[in-house]
Amino acid sequence: MTTAIAEAPAQQISKTVMYTRAFAGLFRRDLHVLRRELFPFVIRVCMNPLLFLFVFTYVIPSMSGPGGSGSASAMNPTAAMAGNAFSTVLLPGLMAVAIMFSGIAAVALPLAVEFGSTREIDDRVMCPLPVAAVALEKIVFSAMQSVIAACIVYPLAYYVPAVHPSTHVNSWPFLIAVLILASLTSGALGLTIGTTVKPSQIGLIFGVVVIPITFLGCVYYPWAALTHIRWLQIGVLVNPIVYMSEGLRAALTPLPHMPEPLILLMLVVALSTLTWLGMKGFMRRVIG
Repeated sequence: MTTAIAEAPAQQISKTVMYTRAFAGLFRRDLHVLRRELFPFVIRVCMNPLLFLFVFTYVIPSMSGPGGSGSASAMNPTAAMAGNAFSTVLLPGLMAVAIMFSGIAAVALPLAVEFGSTREIDDRVMCPLPVAAVALEKIVFSAMQSVIAACIVYPLAYYVPAVHPSTHVNSWPFLIAVLILASLTSGALGLTIGTTVKPSQIGLIFGVVVIPITFLGCVYYPWAALTHIRWLQIGVLVNPIVYMSEGLRAALTPLPHMPEPLILLMLVVALSTLTWLGMKGFMRRVIG
């Protein structure tokens, strides 16, 4: 009896070690694939924010001439909140978009292939891991890509505009918490989309879901600027990218923003809800 009791913790430790090694093996496999596709990854991350920044924060202000700051402010009412620098408004929003797009692309698009006719997902779930842990690895790996994407976009959003944005880190722990929670949430959203939508319809989701939540995610304007459109200001609160944009805005800029505890709370709520939905869908698609 004593021997059996003593063996139980040892077996549990052995199983934990096995699961950790299997999880790390899946992570290294995905990392190897990412290294081979590093150039397409960087192009995908950079192209949209680079074009947006070039047109709206370099070309248009330059068209106004040296004394055109007033005209730029008139075209972008929210620029007045940042001392006529629309780039300050855009920087955290474009970082949030990069996080969201990278997270969704890193999970939803591969799942469309793996759940397709070839059922490549079966190879993954054969590793010595619980099925739910395979889904969790996808979220964690996509979160890493999202953090890298945010780090790539930041220098673009800072140096491309004709007028550099006004940035400073108010709290490093808060910034790190927002980056981690936002990146995990985007991966969880990608898992939810990838396990809910048919593989043949995954492209449609970007037009029907991803683009609308981006434009209504306080990316190109602070949430406080919606005061005069009260119904919209309340309606966008169901959008997780709002809290990503506002969290980065609070951490990096002097602009008005949501209360920081509320931002963290809603990111945790979004992460928990989307992870639960994604895990449930993943188990259904794999086992069912």
